Amino acid sequence: MKKVYDSAAAALEGLLFDGMTIAAGGFGLCGIPENLIAAIRDAGTKNLTVASNNAGVDDFGLGILLKTRQVKKMISSYVGENAEFMRQYLSGELELEFTPQGTLAERMRAGGAGIPGFYTATGVGTVIAEGKEHKDFDGRTYILERAIVADLAIVKGWKADPSGNLVFRKTARNFNVPAATCGRVCVAEVEEIVPLGALDPDCIHLPGIYVHRLIKGVHEKRIEQRTVRKRAA
Repeated sequence: MKKVYDSAAAALEGLLFDGMTIAAGGFGLCGIPENLIAAIRDAGTKNLTVASNNAGVDDFGLGILLKTRQVKKMISSYVGENAEFMRQYLSGELELEFTPQGTLAERMRAGGAGIPGFYTATGVGTVIAEGKEHKDFDGRTYILERAIVADLAIVKGWKADPSGNLVFRKTARNFNVPAATCGRVCVAEVEEIVPLGALDPDCIHLPGIYVHRLIKGVHEKRIEQRTVRKRAA
């Protein structure tokens, strides 16, 4: 099975459709599949539901899909750093499903593991719990959270082999693994594709069985916020 494609557009060919749900890896601007996001923008696919920790910034990451009005709904845990996100949400143009960060990761993981839902105490007594089933276990109240199963997962890794086995670099792993597993189809972009057998099996973070298509990308790797100390006189 051929998994390596020449470009992001080629890797996404035949997978995109209006109204689809996409799970996207990344945290802030760290470990985001920037090439695949740009290809989705160029494809013009609209009315998207995107499950991701956040929506990038105004001119980068998932923020470029907000700018072009291609996103209908975000399932996120953090929505700061993006003025356009705020404007669209407050004006009623964008739906938002707030999900605590750990719950979001577990909803993705559960979707990938074939678990339709789970109970968690996180969010009980807050707006997060409104409309959700409540159940008591051992004297404590929990709410039912449904798993996320996406039509497409897009993730960014550090290294891969042609079989799609992925290695992530340090904190850039973040949401990429659970996002990848919860997609019916997963497309990954990486910085380097190495020959089969070059990756230590014990160091593989995501087995290739979860990855259907793969590209070697060119990555800008922006810094979301830079704080520096003033030079001494």
